[in-house]
Amino acid sequence: MILEGAGEGLARLFAGDPEVWGAVQVSVGVSVASLLLAALLGLPLGLLLGQARFRGKGALRAVVHALMATPTVLIGLLGYALLSRSGPLGGLGLLYTPTAMVLGQAALALPLVVGLSAAAVEKADPRIAQAALGLGASRGRALWVLSRERSPALWAALAVVFGRVFSEVGISFMLGGNILGYTRNIATGIAFETGRGEFALGVALGAVLLLVALGVNALSAVLEARAGER
Repeated sequence: MILEGAGEGLARLFAGDPEVWGAVQVSVGVSVASLLLAALLGLPLGLLLGQARFRGKGALRAVVHALMATPTVLIGLLGYALLSRSGPLGGLGLLYTPTAMVLGQAALALPLVVGLSAAAVEKADPRIAQAALGLGASRGRALWVLSRERSPALWAALAVVFGRVFSEVGISFMLGGNILGYTRNIATGIAFETGRGEFALGVALGAVLLLVALGVNALSAVLEARAGER
């Protein structure tokens, strides 16, 4: 059964099955959008957390690290409470839409971006920022120079976060509703199809998920190696 299902699943994958590739399209679109949103907010915060000195920095770091381990089901539950009809944002009509999935996955990605980018810039040579400041750069400009110097490590951090949001299930189920052709992505498709005995389709989606995970891990390893060389 497993071999037959795997064979049929891979055949559907390479034949361009719309149900398979529709889920792939949703996964890629939602994951990229949520990563961009989280990076827009998280990278500046991570640079400040990694380089700035201020009172309460240790406590803030502990909070960020705790949020990095937040279960996806909990984020999905909080998002559902906010976006449901009886919730404070229910009037926006975002529940069970790709936008809700983007917002939920961005909430998952944000502390990861902050924590990993802070760790990346902390390993930088402190003389980089000092030299920039000594040459008359503003504090913001000095952080920009530092981020460019540590760009391979920062890109590696973003690759790790992308892999995390690309494969999550809880948020997508609770905020997206797993609607075929609209909010069903790879992870929710695997869970749903295998649950109702459609092993072949689950294998096809799983093969795509595995290939993306391998690609993201390989990219992250290359970027981290380049960061080490720098």
